[in-house]
Amino acid sequence: MKQWQTVLAALARISHRFAAAAADLADRPALRSVRVLDVLSSTPARPNSPALRHLHALASRIGQICGLALLLAGAASAQTDWAVSERTLDNGLTVLVREDHRAPVVVSQIWYRVGSSYERRGETGISHLFEHMMFKGTERYPQGEFSEIINREGGRQNAFTGPDFTAYFEILAADRLEVALELEADRMANLQINPEDLERERQVVLEERRLRIEDRPDGRFSVRYSPVAYPASPYAHPIIGWSDDIRNISVADLRAFYARWYVPANATLVVAGDVDPEAVFALAEEHFGEVPAGAEPQTTAPQGLETPGERRLDYRDPQARVAQIQLGYGVPSAATADSPDDPYALLMLAMVLDGGDGARLGERLVRGQGVAASAGAGYSPVSRLDTQFSLYGTPRDGDVAALESALRAEVAALRESPVDAEELERARNQLLADHLFELDSVFYQAMQIGRLETVGIGWESLNEFEERVRAVTAEDIQRVAREYLTPERLTVGVLRPQAQGDDT
Repeated sequence: MKQWQTVLAALARISHRFAAAAADLADRPALRSVRVLDVLSSTPARPNSPALRHLHALASRIGQICGLALLLAGAASAQTDWAVSERTLDNGLTVLVREDHRAPVVVSQIWYRVGSSYERRGETGISHLFEHMMFKGTERYPQGEFSEIINREGGRQNAFTGPDFTAYFEILAADRLEVALELEADRMANLQINPEDLERERQVVLEERRLRIEDRPDGRFSVRYSPVAYPASPYAHPIIGWSDDIRNISVADLRAFYARWYVPANATLVVAGDVDPEAVFALAEEHFGEVPAGAEPQTTAPQGLETPGERRLDYRDPQARVAQIQLGYGVPSAATADSPDDPYALLMLAMVLDGGDGARLGERLVRGQGVAASAGAGYSPVSRLDTQFSLYGTPRDGDVAALESALRAEVAALRESPVDAEELERARNQLLADHLFELDSVFYQAMQIGRLETVGIGWESLNEFEERVRAVTAEDIQRVAREYLTPERLTVGVLRPQAQGDDT
């Protein structure tokens, strides 16, 4: 097998599994603070569930695959020069190209600035349902041909929907990039939407919702927690939507959605891999240049309540086997923060709590006090609206009150005293190492660029990451803990097993 085929197959397997795992976790608020696709180096949570343990295994596997790519390409070290070539076509399509010549592979991703947080009351789930409809074919490439063509080229393709985006990707040998661009441009302009396909996909999505939410304790907890944690935010409803809304979406609704959101002016094409930027721009112009621009959708970001007061959800589920607790504090994202320094200080704060074996939650709550079977923390700065900083865990012996008290004590300690120099440097080194690890994957490079652009932060922030992390002081960490980790910003969510005879 040629070297590009080896790398391509490995990257494709991992990206497919990563996208599937991301979709599996997307509607769980207890894990929202550590979204799979978060970039700006979101702090990793320690495994607190089978799903998270699966993701950590995938992350390790990606590292192995990237190591294979480096060996095959003869590279000696990870690239740290975040040069991205950029061009905007006359119709408004943004094209971003990241060169990485370590292996003859290319990743193509098209990102649309629409996801569940853009949905209006009564149409929840339409972004995800429409993602399914994008595979139903055009006049030129009827249903099934898109996938057949990519498979025939030895490539892989998939898609995913989040709160702030919907994205579609292909992984191919570098000299077959044009295949992906031709197919994506065609379905951007010429998708066929008919009632029969809608009914089939509606049933698929409703079944998907049943499996992810309705048949799982953590799913049932999820759809109860989010409205409490996000009382005035569109993050309150699940990405997959409410069942009644999914059932009521019509062909006319989908066609209007397509016309409004799936236009070049609302899209970003990201290409990463063994490519020449000028050649990519020429191909983009050839295939996307004639697509009508459409109007860039005008949206108003909803404003959340800054200090609505402490909120609480205590949910008992008959199928839950163990109790779980989450403390979620309302905090700014990198797109909403008044100070550009705050997201980096919050990332460092999360690392102090949950950045390796010596971090506070594991050292104190699991191995020290023994009040937790597992505990973690996380913060994702990459979202277009305010988000949450979360601490969570599974209590040892089911004592939720003891674990909640211990988690609150850790927050109080961060507010009261600066971290010491050794702890600060350990957290910093772990955060930078995780960031460098992410940059080693061509697929993840494209993900970082696309996500940052789509939520309004900009890919240029990648060039600032190391400098800003190195600038964070112990006083900065204490300052953001005092400002944001306050009772007024707190939501406490508890999932408990339902005792026999308990009807709550």
